[in-house]
Amino acid sequence: MLKLPIYLDNNATTPIDPRVLETMIPYMTEHFGNAASRNHAFGWAAEEAVDYAREQIAALINCNPKEIIFTSGATESDNLAIKGVFEMYASKGNHIITATTEHKAVLDTCKHLEKLGGQVSYLKVNEAGLIDLQELEAAITDKTILISIMYGNNEVGVIQPIREISALAKKHRVLFMTDATQAVGKIPVDVEADGIDLLAFSAHKMYGPKGVGALYVRRKNPQVKVTAQMDGGGHERGMRSGTLNVPGIVGLGNACEIARLEMDKDMAHVSRLRDRLEAGLLNIEEAFVNGSRVHRLPHVTNISFKYVEGEGLMMGVKDLAVSSGSACTSASLEPSYVLKEIGLSDDLAHASLRFGLGRFTTDDQIDYAITHVTEVVNKLRNLSPYGKNFNKALS
Repeated sequence: MLKLPIYLDNNATTPIDPRVLETMIPYMTEHFGNAASRNHAFGWAAEEAVDYAREQIAALINCNPKEIIFTSGATESDNLAIKGVFEMYASKGNHIITATTEHKAVLDTCKHLEKLGGQVSYLKVNEAGLIDLQELEAAITDKTILISIMYGNNEVGVIQPIREISALAKKHRVLFMTDATQAVGKIPVDVEADGIDLLAFSAHKMYGPKGVGALYVRRKNPQVKVTAQMDGGGHERGMRSGTLNVPGIVGLGNACEIARLEMDKDMAHVSRLRDRLEAGLLNIEEAFVNGSRVHRLPHVTNISFKYVEGEGLMMGVKDLAVSSGSACTSASLEPSYVLKEIGLSDDLAHASLRFGLGRFTTDDQIDYAITHVTEVVNKLRNLSPYGKNFNKALS
């Protein structure tokens, strides 16, 4: 029998893989040393564990272990990369290019830099959620120091043309950074083949623990430098001070190793379930998949249901842990800015559900979700004023 509610919000966070937890526990108990304590065995054991985690992470994204800087998560990594480049390369310029559909960790960081005199260009996206490469190149100036475009979108799953973007960046001698939080561990990400100079990601999006992440910073061709945003003991090659979260780092490393070894299996699993879910939900009249259905992550789908009131939809699907197309705060209910940017109306953006599938999602859970959402949508259309419009559309 299915256990309710069913978790289908793996873009928000993933459950920790039991194998990852198992590797972490010893570093919370007997191996509790500080990795910066170089004078005794407890510190040496912690430092060795951290170094091994760097190797595991480096193997996943094809980089040198020394290019991995540990942080508290992708938000800190985004801040360190963007603010760090802005300060380090101030003598070259003050212009950054990003996209309107980036995560708030990138957008709000850019807004902060604008207050400090930075210039930021925000590229629009098309209905598929993709930027225009010609618009990107046209936006580059002699003051441009950084292009920051996310690898895979957290709301609609669209994958940007990363290699083409990095080629343009290299052509104009501009650094290229990507928030790859939804991509690393889910699809092949290769910083060398992809031409990435800085890359941010987080453990808890890939079956690791919360509160730990990493920033990849290229060391050669070109050598990239960022100024520290947190000062202290000069940890992490002087880029990020603070006592390292050894158990979390061990967990991140193990999560990366599992992802590297099992990626093909995981991708096949979640893409099959996503296709099954979409096939079932698109049987509902006036249901639409948002964003590109070609260039996208395998574990994400975002579906809008026309003629349905958004708040009622979220309340109705209480047996499913999913994300709304809306960004809810205590004071207001605003439609998702990502869905608005790809052309959805407020009503349709509100009446959207994001499904994030994962390693532990089952066929039975997907079948239940199809039945449950179908029942809720049909019920809402029959009860609400929207239903009159729906009936008119069908007649």
